[in-house]
Amino acid sequence: MDNQRTKQVVIAGGGITGLSAAYYIQQFCRANDITVELIIVEKNDRFGGHVHTGKRDGFVIERGPDSFLARKTSIIELMQELGMGEEIVGTRPGVSHSYIAYRNKLHPIPDGFMLGVPTKWKPFVTTRLLSLRGKVRAAADLVLPRRPGGEDESLGHLLRRRLGDEVLEQIAEPLLAGIYAGNADGLSVQATFPMLQETEQKHRSLIVGMLGMRKSRAPKQATQPTVQPTVEATAKLTSQPPGTAARSMFLSASGGLEGVVAQLEQALSTRAHLIRNTEISRVTKVDQEQEQTKDKNKGTGKEKDRGHYTVHFNNGTMLAADAVVIATPAYAAADILAHEHEPIAERLRSIPYASVMNVVLAYRKQDVGIDLNASGFVVPRKEERKITACTWTSSKWAHTAPEGHILLRAYVGKYGRDPVSHQLADDDIIAEVRRELQETMGISAEPVFTEINRLPLSMPQYQVGHLKRIAEVEQMLADVMPGVYVGGGGYRGIGVPDCISQGKAMAEKVLGTLLDTR
Repeated sequence: MDNQRTKQVVIAGGGITGLSAAYYIQQFCRANDITVELIIVEKNDRFGGHVHTGKRDGFVIERGPDSFLARKTSIIELMQELGMGEEIVGTRPGVSHSYIAYRNKLHPIPDGFMLGVPTKWKPFVTTRLLSLRGKVRAAADLVLPRRPGGEDESLGHLLRRRLGDEVLEQIAEPLLAGIYAGNADGLSVQATFPMLQETEQKHRSLIVGMLGMRKSRAPKQATQPTVQPTVEATAKLTSQPPGTAARSMFLSASGGLEGVVAQLEQALSTRAHLIRNTEISRVTKVDQEQEQTKDKNKGTGKEKDRGHYTVHFNNGTMLAADAVVIATPAYAAADILAHEHEPIAERLRSIPYASVMNVVLAYRKQDVGIDLNASGFVVPRKEERKITACTWTSSKWAHTAPEGHILLRAYVGKYGRDPVSHQLADDDIIAEVRRELQETMGISAEPVFTEINRLPLSMPQYQVGHLKRIAEVEQMLADVMPGVYVGGGGYRGIGVPDCISQGKAMAEKVLGTLLDTR
């Protein structure tokens, strides 16, 4: 019978979002007795997107993201389901602080700063990162009135209003905006750090609110905005990493995060088609009257209340699909959807992306003249350096370097800043990074090896009003292209757990689509 036919779902993009969506679609359909054929299409020759691990001479090198927040449990649950729970590792015990590079010196980030807001008076008063005038201005947060209303504003505007320019530019921005490789004055606070706006509305003062939170906060896992599991296999997860990792704020995988990609590929390989080196050019709706005529000619008399889709590939081939998941960057999703609905494409194209790169440097420990007992340093924008941050990778993660060696990873690139750097040759970039590391850390030794990883148009910028734009896109898709869903780093979170959560949420929606057309 037609209502028992195999459903076909096409997924554009084989990054962590697309693979997670495919995995959970497979799980949910199995639990609901739906036969589904999954086609995952990736334009490159490998799956995983920016999640990419290299291994060399005993070093484990993350070329993209290197960790995730322990409180974002979607990745912990997924790794447990994939049999990788024992591979979850935390940062080295005792490595809990980091530095800010300011005027060619590394200054410890003052203890007690939460989301750039001071919550301990002595470290705040004694830090050399702020002038006396800057400290007095920050303290004014205690008496300033709250901003009326709950409209979105930029992260920079909120922190300038409450704490002043110095706290923003010399402490908060390198810590917070650096996560997005963006300018704090252009980033939406609601899409990046909504807790800051919520704290002002509830407590009026950011300092008072964060101070109360620090004193009262019990150690517990924060919740993720994700869908509720509908499969028995996902119902008994602990969401807790094993052993000492349970006490770490940041987590990773002992063999590298690409192990999650490999396990997802393996889980999908027997029941899904994983297609590499192929790109989807557009998705179009099948004419409704044609669909109804086809059904009547088959003798079913069934009229479909959801349109099916034709997925067009850049090689000229086509596939029919009952549902489509577009897990690509927003600008690529815009190209796929433009043929069918230009207003959706326009909103997606309005999401800008920054190009970044990271430079990996390996050294013999004896050649480095300082004790690397921290997680690294960040650099304020006003310092005008090419490096925006440097992770002391082997100090933070025990599994990343062999005995007697250290591994560093320097980050270059930020939205709206120094676009010329991306036109430089690799050797020139590495030379600049080494020069700045010598100025800030005093390292003049020749590295054992270096590696540069360029990530063009990889960091979406959540500008003011971002969540409203995404809601508009999702509503327009529901109205004119039901059964087509978008998700990934350009939408509701850039971290690996955020992308997994979005993949799972889209899988739930796909399940609803397939149940409606069964």
